[in-house]
Amino acid sequence: MNEQSADLRETVRRRYAAAAVQVTEGTTTCCGPQAIEVDENFGSTLYAAIERDELPAEAVAASLGCGNPTAVADLHEGERVLDLGSGGGIDVLLSARRVGPTGKAYGLDMTEEMLALALRNAAQSGATNVEFLKGTIEAIPLPAHTIDVVISNCVINLSTDKPAVFAETFRVLRPGGRIGISDVLSDNDLTPHQRAERGDYVGCIAGALSFTEYRKGLEAAGFTDIEITPTRPVADGMHAAIVRATKPDAADATAACCGVDACCTGEERAIDPATTVAEAKTAAGCECQKGNQEG
Repeated sequence: MNEQSADLRETVRRRYAAAAVQVTEGTTTCCGPQAIEVDENFGSTLYAAIERDELPAEAVAASLGCGNPTAVADLHEGERVLDLGSGGGIDVLLSARRVGPTGKAYGLDMTEEMLALALRNAAQSGATNVEFLKGTIEAIPLPAHTIDVVISNCVINLSTDKPAVFAETFRVLRPGGRIGISDVLSDNDLTPHQRAERGDYVGCIAGALSFTEYRKGLEAAGFTDIEITPTRPVADGMHAAIVRATKPDAADATAACCGVDACCTGEERAIDPATTVAEAKTAAGCECQKGNQEG
């Protein structure tokens, strides 16, 4: 990580650490925690009142996202869910309710203060099928092929290494797994400089990808069935959006790439161990030659 990226990550960490402290200190006042000050495009008002009412007030107050990824992801009983950048835990707790006692909801965050707040909220809510992990979304501390659904709420735009986030998300998903993400994206004609003019990095604007960049990033990681749907403007040429995509299952990957599993990803391998990926693709006349690896 270069110095600029390290500085941006530290700026993001300090911003969300301060937000967690603000919520925590608010619980000592007579009126309870105060929501973090954001405009109408971000925060807990994007959740239905019935959802907010079922959660600890501190989890609701700490919400800083641009959508409701638990609704986007269409979660089911028994699924294992991972929330990237889980903050105070609102999406983890909502996910835990949807997947039920036979499922599990993980939250990943790099900020000690947010993790402490999330653990308090989980204990207060009585959730027993949740686990919070400390780490970065560029290096997820979970084994490969263990998660059914990855969600995230306006966090990927904060990363300084988005290809790593997409690759790590693909890695931890089981074949056939999916993502349901809320994020901020820019119009394709806006340059990075123009995006920065519309808002700062920690405000989820300057670091946002364009619609085309986001799609290409997911495709490069190996995702298919990509759907990116803008929901509302958050600045001139900047939009809150819903992102859905799927990790191909083994049958799809084999059919699509002529004897190669996990085609065009860092995990692709020839079905026949006696051949290399390049040899398998060449022998089958596969048109997808991207990302060939010897092995």
